[in-house]
Amino acid sequence: MQDKYKIFIKKWIKRSAIFFSGLLLIWIVWANVGMKMRKSDKKTISEFQALHIPLQISEAGDANHAIHYLKTGSDSLPTLLFIHGSPGSWDAYEQYLKDAELRQKFRLISVDRPGFGYSLNGKAYHLQEQGELLYEVVKKENHGKPIHLIGHSIGGPVVMCMAQQQPQAYASLTILAGSISPYAEEKESWRYPMHYFPLRYLVPGVLRTSNDEIIYFKKDLYELDKNYDKLHMPITFIHGDKDPLVNVSNVKYGMDKMHHAQNLQQIIIPGANHFIPWEHYDLIKKHLLTLE
Repeated sequence: MQDKYKIFIKKWIKRSAIFFSGLLLIWIVWANVGMKMRKSDKKTISEFQALHIPLQISEAGDANHAIHYLKTGSDSLPTLLFIHGSPGSWDAYEQYLKDAELRQKFRLISVDRPGFGYSLNGKAYHLQEQGELLYEVVKKENHGKPIHLIGHSIGGPVVMCMAQQQPQAYASLTILAGSISPYAEEKESWRYPMHYFPLRYLVPGVLRTSNDEIIYFKKDLYELDKNYDKLHMPITFIHGDKDPLVNVSNVKYGMDKMHHAQNLQQIIIPGANHFIPWEHYDLIKKHLLTLE
């Protein structure tokens, strides 16, 4: 009887090992090919056509560094250029692109940031590299009208980087819950094991890219900190005072750093969390409509 029990245990251990090894293999494969968090262009075109909204889907940059973006509205109007957070893709601002009142006053462009959506998906880039790559969109779509940058979360420092690199190119900056202060960032040492082999290959899809770029940008913020004197265009900070992901102290940091800007303002939303582009759409839209 005891021998039968030992045989049963050995078989159970072997089968369990095979089962969990199989699960691990499936997870690794899925983590490396799945979870891209992007909407197909075909589906997007169909949705916009159903609403009778003209839409262009384009790429800027060379074949090896193509940046995917969507554009709607007249080329005769000023531009709102939207930069999403991490992770994310252009459709973080889909509601804005579909807004008839905004389209009446602006041309609207929303990009897939480098590493996300259909823009070099799966590879993380430093802020300076992102700024250079995204400027390819600006150059391609330059139409002699004002271009206003809007960035949410990590899109905030990306917007700041773009403006530092080409300050003459932009009419204003709007920072939505932007993580721009290197001194407000938590160390988050838990991120580093997932940045290296073998654990990085267990992190699925865009979450791996997001983890990598957050590690980069925490250091890149110190470089941004040196060059804010280049920014003189109007700048608006919009932030929730209950944001658990990006501390509202980033606004004070920005106001202090950019006190020399032409028109500097802050809008603190009582009780709001990090997801203000969607949960406080009307407030943000009202601000955007004041831009010229």
